Amino acid sequence: MTISEYTKVYRGKRVVDFKMGDSPTAGDIAYRLAQEYDSSESQSELLEDFFSKVGPDSIETLIIGPWSEASSDSPQGFIDGLIARRAELGGLKALFVGDMTYEDCEISWIIQSSYNELLTAFPGLESLRVRGSTDLKLQPFVHANLQELAIECGGLPSQLVEAIAASTLPALRHLELWLGDDGYGFDGDVDTYRRLLAAIGPERLRYLGLRNAMISDDLAEWLAAEPWLGSLQTLDLSLGTIGDIGARALLASPNLGGIERIDLSHHYISAEVQQQLRALPCAVILDDPEQEDDGDRYVAVAE
Repeated sequence: MTISEYTKVYRGKRVVDFKMGDSPTAGDIAYRLAQEYDSSESQSELLEDFFSKVGPDSIETLIIGPWSEASSDSPQGFIDGLIARRAELGGLKALFVGDMTYEDCEISWIIQSSYNELLTAFPGLESLRVRGSTDLKLQPFVHANLQELAIECGGLPSQLVEAIAASTLPALRHLELWLGDDGYGFDGDVDTYRRLLAAIGPERLRYLGLRNAMISDDLAEWLAAEPWLGSLQTLDLSLGTIGDIGARALLASPNLGGIERIDLSHHYISAEVQQQLRALPCAVILDDPEQEDDGDRYVAVAE
């Protein structure tokens, strides 16, 4: 599986593309700034065109879609342009950088950037979603209002996880990390994520996503034993390699508590155990069953 579709709705708003020369669109929408491959305009020129037509003070949500050469260039021009306009963008609450498909750039080829300066410039930001981890840089940071942090990638380096663990995020309620494959940058283990959750205080999370993981069984066994598990509304282990071992650990867990939803989509769970999971007193999503390939399992999104 690869990412084959753009985001259609972002934080409850219909997503509309804005390309160089476009006119504004009426309605309560979220704009996605987008470039064609090898576009003639720079990132800063596209931003300038956009903000000359759409008032910065009206922007609450913004998506940065494909940029001209995402496999060789970072989105730094967009990031610098937003930071330069921070005084005008006081209403910006949600930012998604990297909403592109495999036809634009495979997820593990997307060149990313550093986000600390942007996070400092926008203390009112509530949601940051980033796609791609190549050259993604994040140092420990303090942010009083960030409620949602998501990194989508084919392989998540542990140094990024350690930076999040060392950050101060009192408002965080939604943490979504795509762990990926060790052939594309994943170098962690269960202890990496055990330390992360201990550091951030998992009892306050409503959504925990450790998605696209080649260690899904190990994660499920660890999480099933955690007394705080039932304080979540959603546990998301989708896109990974969970099988009967991890599924049975969740079935036997005394800690499900008030959990409302467990997403195990893209899984390697037997039909018998799937049936048992469906009897749990919460919604269990079991879409996209997979078959092992000569004993091997694969995450949904790697390259």
